[in-house]
Amino acid sequence: MTTDHARAMSHLDREPTSFDSYKDRYKTIRMERTDGILEVAFHSDGGPLQWSLLAHNEFEDAFLEIGRDRENDVVILTGTGEAFSGPAIEPGKHPNRRTMTPEIYDPIQWEGKHLLPNLLAIEAPVIAAINGPAVRHAEIPLVSDIVLATEDTFFQDTAHFSGGMVPGDGMHILMPLLMGPTRGKYFLYTGRQVDAAEAKEIGLVNEVLPREELLPRARELARLLLRQPRLVRRYTRTVLTEDLRQRLHGLLGYGLALEGMARMKSG
Repeated sequence: MTTDHARAMSHLDREPTSFDSYKDRYKTIRMERTDGILEVAFHSDGGPLQWSLLAHNEFEDAFLEIGRDRENDVVILTGTGEAFSGPAIEPGKHPNRRTMTPEIYDPIQWEGKHLLPNLLAIEAPVIAAINGPAVRHAEIPLVSDIVLATEDTFFQDTAHFSGGMVPGDGMHILMPLLMGPTRGKYFLYTGRQVDAAEAKEIGLVNEVLPREELLPRARELARLLLRQPRLVRRYTRTVLTEDLRQRLHGLLGYGLALEGMARMKSG
């Protein structure tokens, strides 16, 4: 056996990723798995997720581990309490702004280059159960295969342009793609809110539900997907996300570089 062949086959000797090895690793993510259905709930101290550098770091790693674990047959992403993600930011005032240097930005940029690709590399179908307003990184649940939302959900980008930052960490690719170029650019420039009814009308959301029906419906759909053989599920997820993965390649790193440069200039 050649060295290259041996290296290519070495993954067969690696222990498979186990749920116990990562399920309790994160401070901003709570995980439970039943019959192959993995429920991933984002939170901050048990309440709605408040986006932070910690969440940024943990999401990148968690999506990688979830994708490595072949016992995850369907993934449900949801939030905690009455909001999916926050906090909202007053226009022009970004919290915790500090002077940015290449050394400070480098790990943020690295995580940003991998966070969304790691999410899209999960080969199990992903269902988003959006439990309320998503005003920070709404693109994360919106790239799911099936998107459910509560009646009081709305989407907004308060962190980037209206908060004094370039939307270069994936929002610049995904929101114009999901919403349509003209509508998506308007959304990013103005920081306007898109409520659940409008989101369903323009195709961001599949179903709008009362809060008490949200997770039961997500679990019902997960069980429906489980009726198909595992490889059918995994390969369907793969072909349906390939276009998004290709779009992120190159453009994501470019956007992150420009976002970082603008922060350094204004820092």
